Amino acid sequence: MGLAAYFLAIFHRSSLSVAGLEATDRFGLSASGLATFTMLQLLVYAAMQVPVGLLIDRFGSRSILLGGVLVCSAAQAGFAFAESYPQALIARFFVGVGDAMTFICVIRLVAAWFPGRQVPLVTTLTGTIGQGGAIVAAVPVTLALRHWGWTSTYLTAALLGPLVALLLALLLHDSPEGKHLRGAPMNLRSVRRSLGASWGHPGTRLGFWIHFTTCFSTHAISLLWGLPFMVRSEGLSEEAAGTLLTLFVVVAMCSGPAIGWSIGRYPWQRSTIALGACLGVVAAWTLVLCWPGEAPVWTLVVLMVALGVGGPASMIGFDVARTSNPPERQGSASGLVNQGGFIAALLTVLAIGWILDWRSPAGTDYAASAFTWAMSFQYILWAIGLTQILRFRRRARTSLIEEHGGRPTAFDRV
Repeated sequence: MGLAAYFLAIFHRSSLSVAGLEATDRFGLSASGLATFTMLQLLVYAAMQVPVGLLIDRFGSRSILLGGVLVCSAAQAGFAFAESYPQALIARFFVGVGDAMTFICVIRLVAAWFPGRQVPLVTTLTGTIGQGGAIVAAVPVTLALRHWGWTSTYLTAALLGPLVALLLALLLHDSPEGKHLRGAPMNLRSVRRSLGASWGHPGTRLGFWIHFTTCFSTHAISLLWGLPFMVRSEGLSEEAAGTLLTLFVVVAMCSGPAIGWSIGRYPWQRSTIALGACLGVVAAWTLVLCWPGEAPVWTLVVLMVALGVGGPASMIGFDVARTSNPPERQGSASGLVNQGGFIAALLTVLAIGWILDWRSPAGTDYAASAFTWAMSFQYILWAIGLTQILRFRRRARTSLIEEHGGRPTAFDRV
């Protein structure tokens, strides 16, 4: 049931990615104006991760997850009826609120319901299967927008929420021990102590930078800029672009189990696996952006495959944080990690919009060179993230050795 809620949240989050051109026409937007939708949603998501993590530690996953589903659905209904840009911005703000209340709840459920050795695989499966919501938000939503129109498409999407919320209320338990799992009451002092302890551990920081580096490109493409890039820069039809966006989601769902098994089998190499996935994304983007003229379809397929692997690789960050913090700090630690990728995605989405407007001041008929400039911004964040992963993995390994009295190769918490 938690996975069903996450699937729905991914759908709501990604539902604007294939409607970027329609939103531009409906609200009369520039590139930076269009990017503001996703920027606001990501900003809210990132800002709420720590508060939501603390709420989960206090009130349990079930209560917070139920609230998230209802908020997200109500916001999507508001988006369906929005006639002006400010109305649409308010709706996407609350989509971000509901979305922020979902994923780390499910991560906490996994940790509560499964043995430690199975958690890496199940966590990765959760993340990748949940990405199926992006498939539903790709080609089907494209077709629905064409045949049903804006309001009917998004209102239909909103109506899925009450059904999922009802099933959550009836069936979901926080843990095998009980329906509700409550933590100790919190005050400002205990909150500061919990957050300080979580962030102070180098394993949490390593998880943050792994998440930061591996998934921001995937988010930027899936949430907003993938379809405009492939249509306006690479000359594909909207249907072909939607198919490629679906491909990378399918790749994510297929590669996730392999990554989950690998980090469970080789916990000491988790950061190495993350580095490999990130470097694959960098190489694929370099191939596409450096190709003279429009890149061949096969290079875009390579890019989608690399991005598809990058998404599941970001789950490694949560596993590193899990093994670095006690159960009572799992929510807050996961919230800190989850901020990483979404802060980076927020910066990327916003920067791409600004650069497109700068390089194409005449309007939204962006030249291929404008997209090359815009997408190249990602190299700045990759350089920062890769440096920080290398820095903190040394500290995290040293800390784990000190905590466990030797090289951690055969115990559940690593």
